[in-house]
Amino acid sequence: MSEGSPGEGRLEAALARFHAAHQEDPRSVEIDGGEVPWSVHYHARLHHWLLELDADASEALRLAAACQHIRRWEVPRAQYDEGRAGYKRWRSELARRHADIARGVLEEVGYDAETIARVETLLRKQGLARDPEVQLFEDAICMVFFENEYVELASKHDDEKMVDILRKTWAKMSPAGHNAARALAMGLPERERGLVDAATAE
Repeated sequence: MSEGSPGEGRLEAALARFHAAHQEDPRSVEIDGGEVPWSVHYHARLHHWLLELDADASEALRLAAACQHIRRWEVPRAQYDEGRAGYKRWRSELARRHADIARGVLEEVGYDAETIARVETLLRKQGLARDPEVQLFEDAICMVFFENEYVELASKHDDEKMVDILRKTWAKMSPAGHNAARALAMGLPERERGLVDAATAE
């Protein structure tokens, strides 16, 4: 796409709106000695991993990565019942909410119906393991988990629970995602690296 084209303008406008929403996140994370909104950091890392796994990721994928968790803080997990059923309902309703918010933004900046529908498909993870782009998106999401959330989560659970979580995460990833995760795991603390080894042993 040539510089200054209408399509590029739409992309920049959509990304700017998504970023503005992320900046409103009341949660924060410390990065390089400063506080950054959680959603800003999350989506920056998701963008990084998407392009790390596929430097030629499509525009729809880049848009989906920019709004994967948009305004998630407005629907806390505590609003739903405890246990797996409540968790699944929360995740399902969040996926619909994220897709609806994304649709509104993309329509406002002039995206066509086909692109918008594709972004919604990606956000809802429809066709995982059958659709290469959905699989790539899931791999990138899992890489953000390993990089930014895994160690903290492991500090809250025993080894058996973490191995179960890791096996479920691993099952959602492709061979390319597995290779990236193994490379990342090399730099993890000893316990967390060992848990990955245990969960992924043949």
